[in-house]
Amino acid sequence: MREWVDRVVAATLAPALLAVFLVVPAGAQDRQLPQSAAEIKLSFAPIVKRVAPAVVNVYASRLVQTSVSPFLSDPFFRRFFGDQGLGAPAQRVQRSLGSGVIIDSSGIIVTNNHVIANASEIKVALSDKREFDCEVVLKDERTDLAVLKPKGVPDGATFPFLEFANSDELEVGDLVLAIGDPFGVGQTVTSGIVSALARTQVGISDYQFFIQTDAAINPGNSGGALIDMEGKLVGINTAIFTHSGDSSGIGFAIPSNMVRIVTRSAQLGGHVRLPWIGAKFQAVTPDIADGLGLTRPHGALVVDVTKNGPGARAGLKSGDLVTSVDNVEIDDPSVLNYRLATKGIGAKARVGVRRDGKQYVATLALEAAPETVPRDEIEIAGISPLTGAKVVNLSPAVAEELAFDGDPEGVIVEAVGSGSVADDAGLARGDVVLEVNGVAIDTTRTLAKVCSQHQRYWQIIIKRNGRVIRTQFRT
Repeated sequence: MREWVDRVVAATLAPALLAVFLVVPAGAQDRQLPQSAAEIKLSFAPIVKRVAPAVVNVYASRLVQTSVSPFLSDPFFRRFFGDQGLGAPAQRVQRSLGSGVIIDSSGIIVTNNHVIANASEIKVALSDKREFDCEVVLKDERTDLAVLKPKGVPDGATFPFLEFANSDELEVGDLVLAIGDPFGVGQTVTSGIVSALARTQVGISDYQFFIQTDAAINPGNSGGALIDMEGKLVGINTAIFTHSGDSSGIGFAIPSNMVRIVTRSAQLGGHVRLPWIGAKFQAVTPDIADGLGLTRPHGALVVDVTKNGPGARAGLKSGDLVTSVDNVEIDDPSVLNYRLATKGIGAKARVGVRRDGKQYVATLALEAAPETVPRDEIEIAGISPLTGAKVVNLSPAVAEELAFDGDPEGVIVEAVGSGSVADDAGLARGDVVLEVNGVAIDTTRTLAKVCSQHQRYWQIIIKRNGRVIRTQFRT
């Protein structure tokens, strides 16, 4: 059975490296030996010396609560019996190892969000043995990227950094280098080629668009650099596909053009705002392609358009097929999202649309999702199954931030406190609270008021991933 090993990375010496040393005449079936001493001495060393100092090791630690008795995780049991005789909850430190890339002379670092998720302490180590504690400037689950800033940097100090390449200029077969800290053995450089572009069926983040490489990617390489032959950053190494947990030659990196959008948001002091289209799309199956008269499945099929949204103003309608963005072909909705995201808010995109067998071009204004109602964030208190949940009012802006795919109305769970009653009850980020004890929940204040009442029995209805779930609790 195939297995995804979450968030690992690096690169293995690929057969394509031989192309540096071998001269193959057109039409020749046999490779030839190097023709000169100069060809034998070809090396990646000059590039590595220049770029390696800008790649850092990232150490993240977090405190984890552990119970001496399993009964302590039951809020009902604790309510009546307390913690007496069961031992107090213990704490242990959980550590994770990853890599990061300095992208600015001030020391700004980009890494994977999963490397530092829930960390209480983050430290980076440079190749010259310097170490710095770091603060999180920005983290974004949707793109699986995070931006860090070192603390305690001496005045006037500068850092080596990498420049961004245009990842759209990569081609399959291009040589690349991966730099990171696999298995914590120390900074390691490996080489490979670009195996594929625009991989979208990977299941790593909400924005599915990855560079595939045969670079050997292993635990600890998450957040490391994928470098082109000009010594520029073309991607952030993120994950591998493996049967065993080690590299099997199928690695994935987030393209630098997406990384650039996230780091720019961090440097401007905000959170990541990605373009809102005001429309929903689905992939084209072979059956849908036949119905549309296509020779092959491709494009993003419009299934719903929000009234007065950017898509509606551009003239999009349900049943339209988006086939291109700025003359770049669109294979599926993930490619469409990536192309629009990397153009950025405030830009305009020329979108190729097929309707009733005819092709036309629409101009789509890329806007931030609006906050149509105040989010009115509240953390639920009192004694209820929702205690410890942080909830907000839904709007297109909130739905975009939480990658929520339903109607942007009602109350949604933004976060659940670790070890809280809501956590024990199984509530999760992204759940929409529809009803509590027969009361329809329309705002966060309505929910807080219902949860403040003393009840012994609770009936709660939530919607999760499009499914309505009815639950009952006793407190």
